[in-house]
Amino acid sequence: MLGGRLGYVLFYKPADYWADPMAIVRVWEGGMAFHGGFLGVLLAVVLFARRQGVRFLQVTDFMVPLVPLGLAAGRMGNFINGELWGRVASPSLPWAMQFPQARNEDLAQAASHPDLLAWLLHYGGLPRHPSQLYQVLLEGLLLFVVLWRFSAKPQPLGRVTAVFLLGYGAFRFIAEFAREPDNFLGLLAWSWSMGQWLSLPMILAGGGLWWWAGRQAAAMPMSQAK
Repeated sequence: MLGGRLGYVLFYKPADYWADPMAIVRVWEGGMAFHGGFLGVLLAVVLFARRQGVRFLQVTDFMVPLVPLGLAAGRMGNFINGELWGRVASPSLPWAMQFPQARNEDLAQAASHPDLLAWLLHYGGLPRHPSQLYQVLLEGLLLFVVLWRFSAKPQPLGRVTAVFLLGYGAFRFIAEFAREPDNFLGLLAWSWSMGQWLSLPMILAGGGLWWWAGRQAAAMPMSQAK
């Protein structure tokens, strides 16, 4: 939780919290970041592995197959709360829906699009992607199935963790195309959101770890490999 809060402070609103540092502790006002929470968990695992006298990657390989179920629960909570909604969708999309909390953004976007304004005036809100549910399916259920099946067979040290990094980073990157970017940030370079930019290092780290695990396994004597 500490990592999630500090990650939001540093990644999303550093200037605001620098101007009012006491706002950092006002967690009831909202503001958590997965990528910051992820870094916090890594630190906790480092300390745990050191205390237990086991290798860091042994711990992460053991724990990551169940992580997607927790991620799915979190995104389902976002959906139930009507927060972190998706971008405006075509009215013909069968599963498009309205989010009452997005009223201000609906008004801002409809003001410059006459067709959206007509829809807003008629239905009271704009049709949006339920991007939280996309993330439940991708980062949650699909990633869980991939990791569970992959880890069911013996793998080189670090490979399961690598699949998690690659899978979460890629699925989050994809889902962000349907998720409304934070209104105080908008889209950044290359029209990518902050979530996509923060997912890119995870993808690169996962690819590097996959390569490293393969090299380590190839260099290991046959007696140890068994």
